Amino acid sequence: MKPQTTKSKTTGLRGRPDFLLLVLTLLLVGFGLVMVFSASSNTAVISKEANFDALFFTKRQLMWAVLGTISMFVVMNIPYTVFKKGFILYFIPVMITLILVPFLGKELNGAQSWLYIGPIGIQPTEFAKLAMILYLGSLIAKKGEKFRDFRKGLVPVYIIVFLFCLIIMMQPDLGACIVLSSCALIIIVAGGANLKQLLLSGIIISLAVSAVVSISIMSKPDDWQYRINRFTAFMDPTSDEQNSTYHLSRSLQALGHGGITGAGFGHSVQKLKYLPYPYSDFIFSIIGEEFGFIGSMLFLLFYLFFLWRGLVIAVRCPDSYGTIVGVGIVGLIAVQTLVNIGGVTGAIPITGVTLPFISHGGSSLIVSMLCMGILLSISREYNRPDKPVAPQQQRRTHN
Repeated sequence: MKPQTTKSKTTGLRGRPDFLLLVLTLLLVGFGLVMVFSASSNTAVISKEANFDALFFTKRQLMWAVLGTISMFVVMNIPYTVFKKGFILYFIPVMITLILVPFLGKELNGAQSWLYIGPIGIQPTEFAKLAMILYLGSLIAKKGEKFRDFRKGLVPVYIIVFLFCLIIMMQPDLGACIVLSSCALIIIVAGGANLKQLLLSGIIISLAVSAVVSISIMSKPDDWQYRINRFTAFMDPTSDEQNSTYHLSRSLQALGHGGITGAGFGHSVQKLKYLPYPYSDFIFSIIGEEFGFIGSMLFLLFYLFFLWRGLVIAVRCPDSYGTIVGVGIVGLIAVQTLVNIGGVTGAIPITGVTLPFISHGGSSLIVSMLCMGILLSISREYNRPDKPVAPQQQRRTHN
């Protein structure tokens, strides 16, 4: 006799969102606002760009936080299954803006990655990360078992990721490309790809990329020299402190000044026009300087708990699409956090990636909050009164 399966009823009932994840998200955003104020107020008060207003960057971050929170609550109340087909309404505008960036974008810090609509600037690469998660999640869930077939499964996914990375590298934005490709790898593994095929194809792709980069370096050595110096700076932070290793050297000085217990909130020295962008890319350095090793560890433990909660929600989802998208969202935030903190601590090369929920930046914060809205929507499906029983739970019940 075949075991009975519990089918999802079309009653329209939805469960409550995961309260713990919601609270953790709002706490992270709140802490981010506090740290943006601490890291930016001294810079803003003497900056003509900030109109000599100490609260200039804090006000902007608060505006984005409010918009992001509203977006999160709106998306949280949309069944996540809507995005399985409806993602195209988000995907197409993002791809259009992403393609326009190399032609109409504004250059900042060596990368032409900003589009301006009047006084408001957006980074399409941030929105592209979520677009890729939704697209790959829909594609892999639709393929099902066929995803394990190399030609029908991995190849279409590789093509999509390659196109994303190609457009982003036209800016160029190496940090976003690393985050996006790493997130794609997590989604591919979560989608049930054949690991042997994945490993072999990964080796071939790595060799091909290395060959292309080597040819590019040999053809334009002057253009690549600065990038190579920045990339290798983490190996010896004191080798060129006035140029290629300046950012990392100042970041490490900030962390060293913090010591075990920190210099105290608001008492960072490196934020006083020494460390570039202390309220954005290097905000973790300010956290380490003001709260010390103990405060930094508590912050990281809180972040790990936040990521663990998101992963639990994704894994518990009875639908493969929800699980893949949920894991992709958690993977995106985790990878971006690792790349940011790894860069400012000298563990890996600096790539100019923001710290999710904490760094100043409207595009990054809005996308992070949209991601949380989708994850909370997934949690509502799991908490439904008439939720379907996952296959593994069915097996345990009938054994």
